[in-house]
Amino acid sequence: MASIGEFDPLNSSVPATKIEITVSCRNLLDADTFSRSAPVVVLYVQGIGTKEWREFGRTEVIDNTLNPDFVRKFVLDYFFEEKQNLRFDVYNVDSRSSNISKHNCDLPSLFCLPQSFLGQTFCTLGEIIGSSGSRLERVLSGIPGKKCGSIIFTAEELSNCRDIATMQLCANKLDKKDFFGKSDPFLVFYRSNEDGTFTICHKTEVIKNTLNPVWQPFTIPVRALCNGDYDRTVKVDVYDWDRDGSHDFIGEFTTSYRELSRGQSQFNVYEVLNPKKKGRKKKYVNSGTVTLLSFKVESEYTFVDFIRGGTQLNFTVAIDFTASNGNPSQPTSLHYMNPYQLNAYAMALKAVGEIVQDYDSDKLFPAYGFGAKLPPDGKISHAFPLNSDCENANCVGIEGVLEAYYDCLRKVQLYGPTNFAPVINQVAQCASEVTDGSQYFVLLIITDGVISDMVQTREAVVTAASLPMSVIIVGVGPAEFDAMEELDGDEVRVSSRGRAAERDIVQFVPFRDYIDRSGNQVLSMARLAKDVLAEIPDQLLSFMKSRGIEPRPALSPSPSPTPQINVHL
Repeated sequence: MASIGEFDPLNSSVPATKIEITVSCRNLLDADTFSRSAPVVVLYVQGIGTKEWREFGRTEVIDNTLNPDFVRKFVLDYFFEEKQNLRFDVYNVDSRSSNISKHNCDLPSLFCLPQSFLGQTFCTLGEIIGSSGSRLERVLSGIPGKKCGSIIFTAEELSNCRDIATMQLCANKLDKKDFFGKSDPFLVFYRSNEDGTFTICHKTEVIKNTLNPVWQPFTIPVRALCNGDYDRTVKVDVYDWDRDGSHDFIGEFTTSYRELSRGQSQFNVYEVLNPKKKGRKKKYVNSGTVTLLSFKVESEYTFVDFIRGGTQLNFTVAIDFTASNGNPSQPTSLHYMNPYQLNAYAMALKAVGEIVQDYDSDKLFPAYGFGAKLPPDGKISHAFPLNSDCENANCVGIEGVLEAYYDCLRKVQLYGPTNFAPVINQVAQCASEVTDGSQYFVLLIITDGVISDMVQTREAVVTAASLPMSVIIVGVGPAEFDAMEELDGDEVRVSSRGRAAERDIVQFVPFRDYIDRSGNQVLSMARLAKDVLAEIPDQLLSFMKSRGIEPRPALSPSPSPTPQINVHL
């Protein structure tokens, strides 16, 4: 029996969100002489931080059509925090070979058999999900001088195992394990695996000094409990807690999700059995009983549900222009504009922004600077628009933000101090005006220094925590960022004037932890984006749940007329 000290339900593996992609094409090139094309779509995925593409799968071939609606789907694991690059190649299959290279070279620009390649497009999984109704239409390209038609993607989250179970249990007449007291019992839940092993999925709190504990109700995703198999064995161990971690095994019992879902009944009173005691004592009956007091199941809304329902992510950037960054004209400066590679600020902005922009339909991003003296009068500002337009701080796309950032570096004087509260309050003001679930605000702060207004920043974070808003802080350069950990409330929730933040909304990472030693900027940016964005879906859900906001029905654009076709699998 493994030591209970090794148990960590937070590290238990829970399946990723699975997205099903349906593909159609319209007005494809006719590559066959005596009949219409027999198209197939091949999906390639790009490894994170690499330029290599690998085939993920392909649709069936549909004979004699230029407007195919493919039956075979692509099912992908979806991670909000990653930029999941996809490439779709469309081919006309003029033989039944499974080797696409026989129809065309792997490099679309080099046509071995030009008539077999019908076009391609690139996108991210986030772009498909983030489109209206999770439906994205793209023009196919790749054949010079030819109109290749279009390809249509529709995304749907697989609904399997999306329920949340809430249950409460108690025990009666458990074995006494403590010499000077009774027992300090707790429960550990495991789901069975196909190879006969068990994976921990939940641990209750400890109830001190009792043989008849009543544990608090707890909530667990059904997918974590049984991964969708309602008859899968769920094993529950009963332990007596010891301070030194050598917890005493009281006994065990087995059940299943299906049994638990019956709720309180005679079927859900379990004998706690200790196999060693049973083999040793002829008169052994049990080591107590555990009773299910209540059980209910609720549907779990997901991040994708809200995005499909029209929730938009509003992405705002705030960049540190304090003097501690160094003179931008010098190579030692963190703001140095190297013609051959991005500086740390631009890398952080591009890494995070290129993912978040897929979920913002208008691609207009407010961008601010702080800690600089502005022309013409040298006034210090801690929330000035990078585009110099005080009426409208929006930049068009992430590239527009980068252009405004570079242009701003040429105009302002780096100064100080490093104040966060003004930009947090600026975005919080916008978030306070839209609290119906239709928008969620993400503020990215990129900084090199220690916060000068920590008291005011804590107050701003506590206020923002009650709004549809998250704050990402990326620290660049060699400074010590100990104070940032205080804002990143994973361990201790941020508080101000006796008021604790309603939610954990801040994620901080030091950029230096993501610099690839080989100098691979793409890999560094991918790793950074993955870590800083990992908490956004849960933070969005925590706000929606706290306000009782449910996702709107998925937006359904009017489908284009579908021509009659013949399908051959």
